[in-house]
Amino acid sequence: MEISVVIPCHNEESNLERLVAGLRPILPDLGPIDAVEVVLVDDGSTDATWQGLTELAEQDQLGCTVRLARHERNRGLGAALRTGFAASRGRIIITTDSDGTYRFSELPKLMSRMSADVGIVTASPYHPEGGVANVPAYRLVLSRGSSLIYRMLVDHRIYTYTALFRAYRSDVIKSIEFTSDGFLAVAELLVNAKLAGYRVVEYPAVLHSRIAGTSKARLVRTIVAHVRFQLNILARRLGLARRKRRPAHADAALELAQRR
Repeated sequence: MEISVVIPCHNEESNLERLVAGLRPILPDLGPIDAVEVVLVDDGSTDATWQGLTELAEQDQLGCTVRLARHERNRGLGAALRTGFAASRGRIIITTDSDGTYRFSELPKLMSRMSADVGIVTASPYHPEGGVANVPAYRLVLSRGSSLIYRMLVDHRIYTYTALFRAYRSDVIKSIEFTSDGFLAVAELLVNAKLAGYRVVEYPAVLHSRIAGTSKARLVRTIVAHVRFQLNILARRLGLARRKRRPAHADAALELAQRR
């Protein structure tokens, strides 16, 4: 298996038809269809999402291998990602929203920026060449504000730290720890990979508003989680927190990145 596409879902019954319509046409562009799989994680939905995902898989609606995983209760985005990663078999693992806030049609272009010395390719609406379209102001304040602080703490050359729309090399997923069960996990993964020496490349993209359903973000809880993590990063930068030992291959990745 070359490519795994991991999609967390929570109460997305109304979006499943759009998911299939948007995702199926572009899967062959990611590689030979027998080398592409889609991993769908139902994170404790209370609507008919699980039934819809089961039918999607049984009826071969995506035209590729589909793996399903389910949480009996809602555990959060980070927990859903860990479950999806554990079920994935791909050499490259893509993560994306189920609600189409980043267009599935952009996945081949995102993948085109992956190369042997790149650990993560991340969508970046806050890149000078990216953009946003009809996104609620409160969401932008949280996402853009958090990314601005991470730029100051980690790497100013990266404009967006909060986009789920990404491609990872599987060795990054296996070696980088992230502990958050919530929305912080997305930033935590990128920050920890960057601090471990992996090369991160941005793909300027447009962030859209949801077409159907409602956002699952818990605003206050997410803000508090980001602030705590940012304070932890600051402590690490100041030498006030013990750094974890980097894996040997991450040191090699850092050396390669520094020569570029």
